[in-house]
Amino acid sequence: MTKTWDDVNEQVKADWKEDTTPFERVYEIVEQTHDGQSAAEIADRALVSEPTARRHCKTLVNTGFAETEQEGQTTLYKRNSDRILMSRIRELRNEADRTELLEGIKEMKSEIRQYEDRYDVVSPEELAQQLDADETEGWDDLTAWRTTRQNLAVAQAALAYDEASHQLAV
Repeated sequence: MTKTWDDVNEQVKADWKEDTTPFERVYEIVEQTHDGQSAAEIADRALVSEPTARRHCKTLVNTGFAETEQEGQTTLYKRNSDRILMSRIRELRNEADRTELLEGIKEMKSEIRQYEDRYDVVSPEELAQQLDADETEGWDDLTAWRTTRQNLAVAQAALAYDEASHQLAV
């Protein structure tokens, strides 16, 4: 007898449920949630009851890991974007020293100037207004430019965080 994808998926779910606690499963689901989801949606994905999901989501909100938003009468839960950003900043600060951060910032600024010069625009948003739907290279560059701009902001924040940490230590 051949196993179907449904059988495999059900086995993966069963293994996940056996190997984790309800809190761990809710945490994993919220960690992956960019757009808010209701406790019922999280419960379904985390293989827990709705009251269990709601209780664990409230705990995650209280610890600052998650945040809420209202959609009518429904409370939606999602990961806290500020906490994710601060984790990225701290991670980068721990992985790279001041010299590496400065060099990376210099390289990213140069890359951004190249996009500005190539397309004769000052932002990815301006480029998006000029591109036709079939300009694959332009859309690829737009995505890369946005990513570089985000990475630059994180690197600059890591550098500022490092600077502030040194000033507070004095």
